Amino acid sequence: MSQHHPIVAITGSAGAGTTTVRHAFSDIFRRQGIAAQFVKGDSFYRYGHAEMEQRIAESSQRGRPISYFGPEANHFDMLENLFKQYAKSGDGELRCYIRDEADAKRFGLAVGGFTPWRKVDKGTDLLFYEGMHGGVAAHTWTRRKANPAHLPQGKERRGSGGKGINAAQHVDLLIGVVPAVNLEWIQKIHRDCSRDGCSVEEITTTILRRMRDYTYYIAPQFALTDINFQRMPLVDTSHPFIARDIPTADESIVVIHFRDPHKFNFPSLLKRLSGSFMSRPNTMVVPGGKMRLALEEACTPLIKEMMTNKTKKVRA
Repeated sequence: MSQHHPIVAITGSAGAGTTTVRHAFSDIFRRQGIAAQFVKGDSFYRYGHAEMEQRIAESSQRGRPISYFGPEANHFDMLENLFKQYAKSGDGELRCYIRDEADAKRFGLAVGGFTPWRKVDKGTDLLFYEGMHGGVAAHTWTRRKANPAHLPQGKERRGSGGKGINAAQHVDLLIGVVPAVNLEWIQKIHRDCSRDGCSVEEITTTILRRMRDYTYYIAPQFALTDINFQRMPLVDTSHPFIARDIPTADESIVVIHFRDPHKFNFPSLLKRLSGSFMSRPNTMVVPGGKMRLALEEACTPLIKEMMTNKTKKVRA
């Protein structure tokens, strides 16, 4: 972690809603006059789209399928190195994944590939990561010999030793976005069917193939986060593979868990977020339509504090 070069990371699986959270933070940065270096997690994929499809097919034939959730498909070491270098000196290397035709037109490259590696922008106030592995901390456990006893159990493990990856230890504010799992699947099915033209059967196969990696490389991150936003539907989602539509915000609640509740003024938050209540001393429940407002109300003071500490550090 770094007072001089802070890092904010949003972590959640594909389709969880991290993009919505990124937009909320963009507004916070704009209002506070903060110059942020934005980094997307897919820029640390190990393979371009075509090669990844080939490797998925080959690994499935061997009975050990890989996925974008796991280490075989990602440069976890390079992500951690970016966090480490930025926290130390505001430096580091990044690139962009060419996700769609808009990116292809912008960079003049084919969809499914990458831009060349480049240095981070100069003069930024903080680094903002959005993706699936902002809190990844593999430590000594591996895909082949994974054991729940080896999984990180709390933020106190962020700085722990051991071999392996620990990107989380460099993050100053780690936010988890994790819908109820059935809702997450519904969102993925509808997104991929509309965007990529996939069938429900194809997406179901993808969900099953990546389940092991979700268990060992995605879910453990939510034990390290400072704040978790978990959207819970208030309608029946018991069979996500036949759901006709995604539950709306008004058909949901958001459960917000705070690792250190002493940092937050809950009476003020409750007053500003009508319809909210505390279910536990460290857990707030808000109406689904107020998730973005809740995020901005909870996180803006934290970002202000970061910038104040940064200024004090520079003056010192």
